[in-house]
Amino acid sequence: MPTSPKNFVWYELMTSDMDAAEAFYKAVIGWTSQAFDNPGMRYTIMSAGDSMVTGVMTLPEEARAMGGQPCWVGYIYADDVDATTESVKQAGGKVYKAPEDIPNIGRFSVVTDPQGAMFLLFKPSEGANNPPAPMGTPGHVGWHELYTTDWSKAFEFYSQQFGWTKDQAMDMGPMGTYQLFAAGDGAIGGMMNKPEGVPVPVWGYYFNVPAIDAAVTRVKENGGQVLNGPMEVPGGAWIVNCMDPQHAMFSLVAPSR
Repeated sequence: MPTSPKNFVWYELMTSDMDAAEAFYKAVIGWTSQAFDNPGMRYTIMSAGDSMVTGVMTLPEEARAMGGQPCWVGYIYADDVDATTESVKQAGGKVYKAPEDIPNIGRFSVVTDPQGAMFLLFKPSEGANNPPAPMGTPGHVGWHELYTTDWSKAFEFYSQQFGWTKDQAMDMGPMGTYQLFAAGDGAIGGMMNKPEGVPVPVWGYYFNVPAIDAAVTRVKENGGQVLNGPMEVPGGAWIVNCMDPQHAMFSLVAPSR
């Protein structure tokens, strides 16, 4: 287990139409955008105020060839990307992209957990760190959710690899247990066994918005779809699960309705 818990430090949208996706999320979440100078690959940074939140890139050809669809992915901090990548592999995960450097940015790899949910490992270069914003900060990720085939085994994996600890557990009736987890102080997400409608294990990300009803209207007006909700969750927050025009799944969370 790591000496200190490791959190998500970056998020990325891999999409089939960067221009359309950029316009959609700027309208729905209120982000601003700026092209990132990366020779050989177009990349756009999306920010909330002065804080960088996510990157947007075209879904790689190798991912398309394997049946990959537009999606959001998250990067988890690693003290040593190479060592953690090997640890993930030894624990039953898969390595889709071996550790590689991004000049002046950091080192990363693409892996899955033993149940098949994809995430990335990342260690930023000195001076390139972007620490997570406090939970609830507008425009930032406010929750991380794992749909998996066995949440108990999944939690054991993430606990061993990243030092996550259990928070509250909620009885969801026929849907089973919803286990909250923390990376240090306070819960940052939850995990549960996936419903039948979710084809494969996957991580989902909730972006903070000021009010859920207004955000739902923006999603619909800009070509997105609402898949579930709005619904109130314990603690008084409201959530909605959505799909953007390129069919990438995402969610929104607001403190009140």
